[in-house]
Amino acid sequence: MRNLGTINGGLVTPQGMGLRVTDAAPQRITDAAIASGNAFLTSELEKRDPLVRQPLTSVTYTRDLPMKVGGGWVEKLSALYIDFGINGGSGNGLVTAGGANGAQVIQANLGKDIFSTHEFTTVMRIKFADMMRQQITGQSLDRLLTDGVRLAYDKHMDANAYVGLSDYGTTGLVNNDSVYATDVAANTNSPATTEWTTKTADQILADVNELLTAVWTAGGYDLAAIPNHLLLPYAQYTYIATTKVGTYNDKTILAFLLENNITKMNGGELVIGATRYCAGAGDSSSDRMVAYVHDDRFLALEELAPLARVMTQPNTDAIAYDSVYMANISEVELFYTQTIQYRDGI
Repeated sequence: MRNLGTINGGLVTPQGMGLRVTDAAPQRITDAAIASGNAFLTSELEKRDPLVRQPLTSVTYTRDLPMKVGGGWVEKLSALYIDFGINGGSGNGLVTAGGANGAQVIQANLGKDIFSTHEFTTVMRIKFADMMRQQITGQSLDRLLTDGVRLAYDKHMDANAYVGLSDYGTTGLVNNDSVYATDVAANTNSPATTEWTTKTADQILADVNELLTAVWTAGGYDLAAIPNHLLLPYAQYTYIATTKVGTYNDKTILAFLLENNITKMNGGELVIGATRYCAGAGDSSSDRMVAYVHDDRFLALEELAPLARVMTQPNTDAIAYDSVYMANISEVELFYTQTIQYRDGI
């Protein structure tokens, strides 16, 4: 086997060559030498994950509210309503005897409700140097910041949908002052409590059906006014979704509620969902349950001008390009206050 040589002072000397390696100054390997001489290997040898991990979040406004799109940059929204009246009512008063020379006259009262809108506006700024650098990194800063704009918009819409914008005097789905609210019934324990964690499955079902029936009753027993949506805080939703009805029954309380509620008994389907905005929304910061009719005849949230990039221009002072994103949004429109109610203390 051929002898390739020996290492002397950091240099390899092949056998039979005329080099005098002993004349070379020895090369000492120090931490500084490693840091400077091999710095390029840091990026060459690392494996970069191409996924950019964005913040964890949850928005559910599109699930819990009918969404309407279109209308433009209006400042107000109006909804017409009509009330009917007749002398003597619709029972005995409408009976006419033979030879009568008069009849009851139907009357109508027309009116309208006004709802406010607001503009959502944000600016995305990308510096010119960063635009050049993204050609090297392969990451689109425009795409990343656009995702950030969309996230900010969805979070804004979520708050607008459930609790409104307090600085501007609007309310949402879970805190409207015009909606009737009361506590759920207490259990038979001593001392008596209202929390669901202290109640049986039958007592929880009684709370749910009492609320659904109360809303239906307030709606004149109109079949279209039977509530089909029930909102709970996450803690109570998790409790009923993971707690069995009884020791010898594998069915959860959630499944039990979905099968035995008054909405299902009248041909509808009840959706039970969770939102963090129900926690502490009730009287004295108690947890709230909300029942309502999910139909745009009864309530809605409008994107009059959906989120869009409306203009982009260079900003020489900041050496950047500025892009403006805007949308025109309504407050929650509640057309029939009797088709939604709150129950606190769950």
